[in-house]
Amino acid sequence: QVQLVESGGGLVQAGGSLRLSCVASGRTFSMYRVGWFRQAPGKEREFVSGFAWNDGSTYYADSVKGRFTISREKAKNMVYLQMNSLEPEDTAVYYCAAGLQFYFNEAVNVRLKSNYEYWGQGTQVTVSS
Repeated sequence: QVQLVESGGGLVQAGGSLRLSCVASGRTFSMYRVGWFRQAPGKEREFVSGFAWNDGSTYYADSVKGRFTISREKAKNMVYLQMNSLEPEDTAVYYCAAGLQFYFNEAVNVRLKSNYEYWGQGTQVTVSS
């Protein structure tokens, strides 16, 4: 089992920044990929950013590319999402997730919800106009 706990959400003005944190515990040695997803009211949960835990290669949704940055502190089992130039459209509950399965085409598979077995409880991000 892997447990994930997010923090860092809040209310911010458009154009501002937030930094989300996620700490993993349990069988963290089994993790292959870690990612961030978000879900706005009435919408499907969508991919935001992710990376291969050991390799460090990073991937982003087109909607956040150039504004958000994912990073890690591997020794502390921590993953971060630095969010800059926030827009009202970024308002959502943000979830940290971990997957255990290796795939060759990581650029595709990192974006799929079905490839993540463990999820955090979510943290609310609200961006005011």
